[in-house]
Amino acid sequence: MAKFLTNREESYTQWYNDLVIKAGLAENSAVRGCMVIKPYGYAIWEKMQGELDKLLKATGHVNAYFPLFIPKSFFSREAAHVEGFAKECAIVTHYRLKNSPDGKGIIVDPEAKLEEELIIRPTSETIIWNTYRDWIQSYRDLPLLINQWANVVRWEMRTRLFLRTAEFLWQEGHTAHATSGEAVNEARLILDLYASFVENYLAIPVFRGRKTESERFAGAVDTYAIEALMQDGKALQAGTSHFLGQNFAKAFDVRFTDQNGKLDHVWATSWGTSTRLIGALIMTHSDNNGLVLPPKLAPVQVVIVPIYKGGEGAERIRPYAERIKESLANLGISVKFDDRDTQKPGWKFAEYELKGVPVRIAVGQRDLENNTVEIARRDTLEKTTINADAVVEYVPSLLDEIQQAIFKKALKFREENTFTTDNWDEFVDIMENRGGFALAHFDGSRETEEKIKDLTKATVRCIPFDSHDEKGKCILTGNPSERRVLFARAY
Repeated sequence: MAKFLTNREESYTQWYNDLVIKAGLAENSAVRGCMVIKPYGYAIWEKMQGELDKLLKATGHVNAYFPLFIPKSFFSREAAHVEGFAKECAIVTHYRLKNSPDGKGIIVDPEAKLEEELIIRPTSETIIWNTYRDWIQSYRDLPLLINQWANVVRWEMRTRLFLRTAEFLWQEGHTAHATSGEAVNEARLILDLYASFVENYLAIPVFRGRKTESERFAGAVDTYAIEALMQDGKALQAGTSHFLGQNFAKAFDVRFTDQNGKLDHVWATSWGTSTRLIGALIMTHSDNNGLVLPPKLAPVQVVIVPIYKGGEGAERIRPYAERIKESLANLGISVKFDDRDTQKPGWKFAEYELKGVPVRIAVGQRDLENNTVEIARRDTLEKTTINADAVVEYVPSLLDEIQQAIFKKALKFREENTFTTDNWDEFVDIMENRGGFALAHFDGSRETEEKIKDLTKATVRCIPFDSHDEKGKCILTGNPSERRVLFARAY
C-alpha cells in the first residue's frame, strides 16, 4: 500500500497529501477549502482532545460553549482585532431562500436580509467578552477560566489538509483576571502546558518564546508561541497563548469591583491549539512507508495479525491471539485483532505500517507450537520473536520506548538543523537551501523584519524565552541587537 505514496525526498508536499488521503485521515470536501476528517483522523484528534482536556481541567479550567455567529458590530469595538481578521471573515447576510421566478432553482430571498450581518466566528473573543460583561461584577467572580471546543472559519485562499483549511476544529481558552500579573502568569502557564503536551504526547520538541509585534495576535499586548520543526526544514506554529491586557475588557466594558471597592476593567488572556497538530504529527515523524504515530496518541496501539492457511488454521490461532489481546487490553492498551479473511497478512502488514500502528504482533502456526509471537515496531521496522508469556511485560515497555525514541529522533533532527549565524550570506543559504531554524541577531524593527521576509521568505518565529542577553549586530542591517531570535520559513 505504501508504494502508492510519493517519495518524500522527491516531493514533500505531494508525499504529505498522499499520506493524509491514503492513510484515511481526511479528504477534500465539496466546499472549497474545507475538509472531511475521516474516522481514523478524527480518532487521533479525539485522543489529543481527551488528553489536553484533562490537562486543562487539572489547572482549574472548565468548558463552555458560545455561539457560532457574531454580530458584525462586535468586531468594530476592537480596532486591531477587526483589522487582523477582516480579510478572513465569512459573513451571513440573509436568512431565507425561495424558488426563483422561473421555477428552475432557488435564490436568496431579498426580503430576508438580516438587520445586522453576522460573522461566522474566526475566533471568539468578541462574543465571549460581550457575555462576560454580565458574568463579572466583583473580584469574587475572578478568575474566570473558560475553555471551549469548537470549530472556526477563516476564509483561506490557499489551503492544505489539516495545515490550513477554511474551517477547522480547535479549543480556545478565554480567561479574566483581577490583575495584569495574574493574566500574564495565566498566559505563560498555558504556553508551558501546550509545550508539555506537544512534547510528551505528540513527541515533538518545541521552542517556547514571544512573538514580535508584527506577528502578534490581533488585539493582544503579547503573544507567546511554541514552534516546531518539520522534516522539510519549515517551522510550524503548534500553539499560541495571548496576554490581551485590558483591550477587550474596555471594548466591551467588562469591569469589576476590587477588594478596596475600586471599579476597574479586568485583565484577559486567550489561547488555542487546533487540528493543525495532526499535520504537525504527520510531518515530524512519518516516512515513505506511511504514518509513524506516538503510542500515546495512536487510536490502535497494537494490532495482532494471524498467519494461517485455510479456515482450520484460523480457528486454531484465534483463541491464542484472543488471549494475547485480552491480556494487553486489561493493561489499558488499545489492541485490535485483525482476523479478516478478505485480505492476506502481507496486505495487512502494509496497511498498518501506512496507518502508523506502533506495534504489530504476528501469530502463525509455528508460534502456536513454540508459544511465541513475532513483534514488529513501526518506528524502526525492527522485528523480534519473544515468548508469548512475556508479552504483557514486553509490549508496555516497548510502547514507552517507541514514544521516547521518536521524540529523541525529532529532537536530534532539530538540533542538527538549528544554526547560529552572524553572516547574511549564510543566513540566506540556510533559508533557501538547507532549511531549518536560524538563531540570528535582529534589530527589532518592523521594517527590517519585513525586508528579511521579502528577501528570504523567513519570519521571526519567536524570541526564545531561553535567549540570553547577547549584544550583537542585526543579521541584515548591522544595527545593534540585544539578543538572537529564531528565524525560519514556516507553514
